[in-house]
Amino acid sequence: MPKIVTFIGWHDSGKTTLVSQVVRHLKETGYQVAVIKSSEETSIAFDTPGTDSYKHRQAGADSVLFVAPDQMVMMTENRQEPLTTLAHRYFADVDIVIGEGFKTASGVAKIEVARDPKQKLRESEKGVIAVATDLPIEYDCLFDINDSRVIADFIKNHFLADAAPRGPKKTMLWVNGCSVPLKSFVQDALSKTVAGFVKSLNGTEDAREIEVKINVSS
Repeated sequence: MPKIVTFIGWHDSGKTTLVSQVVRHLKETGYQVAVIKSSEETSIAFDTPGTDSYKHRQAGADSVLFVAPDQMVMMTENRQEPLTTLAHRYFADVDIVIGEGFKTASGVAKIEVARDPKQKLRESEKGVIAVATDLPIEYDCLFDINDSRVIADFIKNHFLADAAPRGPKKTMLWVNGCSVPLKSFVQDALSKTVAGFVKSLNGTEDAREIEVKINVSS
């Protein structure tokens, strides 16, 4: 499963700028990186009245996936899932997920971006491992907010030291929305077993990727 670290801070603290720079540095190193951004704003206009996606949502569709030649955008209800579940469900095949926001996330390492001396999330929120700032403050792990490359190196050394950049996993397993770690031999055994069953069915002889979803409560 991917490593997770989130950048927290008050509005206009510079989180987005810093996150985008850190992501760029990590990508230059060869890592697969995903970003999940949290917002406290509601009714954000991702689509507008009159568009096809808007019509589908108004018709009552639970989720809408918009597919274009250069991108895909999914719109769905917010089920209030924690950052860890979102990361494991949607981005299990990346090396690291960088969050923006999620200051109250449980069990997630956080880097505070601070530009106002009166705002100290590190004193009220758990999991803050570092502070990026241009203020003359003291903290065990402190970074200059303008030195994004040093921050990216810290993340790489702190979270990715044991793993070289990799491609997608051969086999992934989720239970109740959470990714379950699988050792290499388990991935291999599970993939061969499922592939063997599937390829015995008509029309699946050329299967290259298989997805199975089981509802055990049915």
